[in-house]
This record gives sequence, structure tokens and C-alpha cells, in this order.
Amino acid sequence: MVPCSYIELDKKALKKNIQYLKKRIGSAEFVSVIKGNAYGHGIEPYLPLAEECGVKYFAVSDSNEAERAFSVKRPESHIIIMNMVDNSDLKEIIESGISFFVFNFDRLRKTIEVAKSIGIPAKIHLELETGLNRTGFNEKEILKVIDIVNDNKQWLEIMGICTHYAGAESIANYYRIQNQKTSFEELKLLIRKRGIVPGFYHTACSAAALTYPDTIMGMVRFGIAQYGFWPSNETRIYNMLSDEAHFSSDPLKRILSWKSSVISVKDIPTGEFIGYGNNYLATKDMKVAVIPLGYYHGYSRSLSNLGYVLINKKKSPIVGMVNMNMIITDVTCISNIKIGDEVVIIGKQGKHVITVSSFSDLSNYVNYEMLVRLPYEIPRKIIG
Repeated sequence: MVPCSYIELDKKALKKNIQYLKKRIGSAEFVSVIKGNAYGHGIEPYLPLAEECGVKYFAVSDSNEAERAFSVKRPESHIIIMNMVDNSDLKEIIESGISFFVFNFDRLRKTIEVAKSIGIPAKIHLELETGLNRTGFNEKEILKVIDIVNDNKQWLEIMGICTHYAGAESIANYYRIQNQKTSFEELKLLIRKRGIVPGFYHTACSAAALTYPDTIMGMVRFGIAQYGFWPSNETRIYNMLSDEAHFSSDPLKRILSWKSSVISVKDIPTGEFIGYGNNYLATKDMKVAVIPLGYYHGYSRSLSNLGYVLINKKKSPIVGMVNMNMIITDVTCISNIKIGDEVVIIGKQGKHVITVSSFSDLSNYVNYEMLVRLPYEIPRKIIG
């Protein structure tokens, strides 16, 4: 069956991104964050692709994503769950050798209980609360955590001790990040003095690693950057001007393109409305093309009469409302338009490029939000 649209993942671009990011972190382990269906790129196609580029650690959000990742990973690759683990899933997760964040006493105690019952130590990462105020053991709780861990050493393999920064992509959070770094170091020292030494310390995400090099420890959790996007425009500009960056052109390349095709071409006379309601009136004789995707596929309704696509190497504006499964575009100035012509929603065609950033700006989404809205059902293809 031919899909309404498809996504291409560029292997060459990904390899270059990973090589560049690995240079920035030195000997630290590269952790590929593939939560949110690999930021919309698709866990099942993306994970093996990243493995081919030398990655062996993958971080997911929950047990469901862990199961999907586990089904396609190599035996030597390792999965880390950073968020949701239901107690009912602990037995299977521990038996599979998957590691996971522990950030409250309920999870810590239940993990020990299940590990004892099956006779297999659980691989865990102790998450510390340093100022994000989301998840993690805080300073008041840490001595109790240390006692519980030390009393159950045979059932716990401490893979990591970690935290997460509260917005390292923005200079507005500078002092908050500095306070978090100080807090982590103090807690890290306390835990170490009490005899708990993890396999890795890790605090840095993409923004932290690329803006605050002193946050790079044994592991770095790279999310958005590996896919070819800067965490924010601030991060990109800082790196372009930074002595540590050493580049004259952007080293991060988008690996995702989104494409479809024309399914209908119609001539519209002057004075006719196009699409639902009266959102667009033809003020001249026009030719329009129908593309088989809409807000169901992640193409925002806010792009009605605002967005555009690329057809036959030219820009083709959206006219009328974005429908659930269709958009209509103005192809009056595009010659030789026909059914089956390639349509680029994100990507390059001829001299024109539609970036995720430009797409996001028009729809009032951030890059992250736009990417993860791409449905699981859209086929992903590897190119390059």
C-alpha cells in the first residue's frame, strides 16, 4: 500500500551529527534520548540507525518505549528508562537488564522487593533533585536513601547518579543552573563518602553539554541535538561565537524530511470559495492541488492560509482550512503540475528548503512539539 506521506531519515547527516557531538564530549558515553518516539523520528527505524553510527546507550521515557526499543536493539546496546515504570512492569524490566531512574521511595522499595523475589539485582540510576523540582531525591531525603541502598547492595547495581537541569538552553536560567551544579556536586560527594559509587555520573542534556562544558561527566544524554537541531536559538548563537565550538558553518544537520504527493488538481474560477466555509476566496482564476495529509498527521490547523509546501521546486501556499486529512495549495504559478508529483512538507526541493524551525515558527510550535506530533503511523525510510 502507498502511504499518504512518508518520512525520510538521512543516515549520512545523523553520522555527522553524532561524530560532531562525540568530539564535544570527549570520552563521555553518548546516550541517545529516543523518548517521544525518537522525537518523532520513530524508535524502530532510528535506534538501529544510531547503532550503526556507534551509539550503544538509549534513553526512553517509559516501559512501553523500552519494550519497543528492546525489540530492535543489538544485544550489546543498553536501554535506560527515565520516567514511568509501573510496579507491575518491574519484574520484566529487571529480568531484561534494562536500567531505570529511581526518584522516590516507593519505587526504590518496590525495586528492592522485586529484585529479591527473582534473585536478580536491579540496574538503577538514582536521580537527585537539585532545583528543577520535578522528580528526584532531595537533600533532606538523601541520607535515608543512602541507608536503604547500603542495606540492600546485593540487590541494586547503581548504574548512575544523575539530575536534570531547569532550562540550560536559556541564559535566563544561568544562575539557576549554577545553583543546580553546586547542589549536585555536594550531594554527589556526600553519597560517595557513604560508600556508593555509580558506574556513571550524568547531568548534561544537549543544551547543558553544548553550553556548560563542566556539566559533561561520565555520560551525556543527547536529545534534540542528535537529530540536527539546536535546543534553542540562544544555544546555536552561543556556540557559533564560542571558542570551544570551532566551526564556521552549522555542524548539525536535520536528518528528517517529510514528503507526500499530489492526489488532485483543479481549476478554480474567480469568485469561488476554496475548502470549508469562507476562509479563502479566489480573487482570480486559480489552479489548486490537493495533498492527502492534514492535522491528523501533525500538520497544524493554524497553518491554514499561512503555511506552504514545495512542488516542482517552487513554493506552493496553503489556501483554505487545513482539514483532518487534506490540505489544498495554490499551484497557479507552477507549470506542468500533475497527479503524483512529489510534495515536500519538511525538507529540500531545488533551491528551496522548508526547515523544521520555519515550519514550527509558522505554527507557533517549538521544534520539539512539532516533531513529536508526527504520528507513529507515518512510514519512515532510511536514505544515504
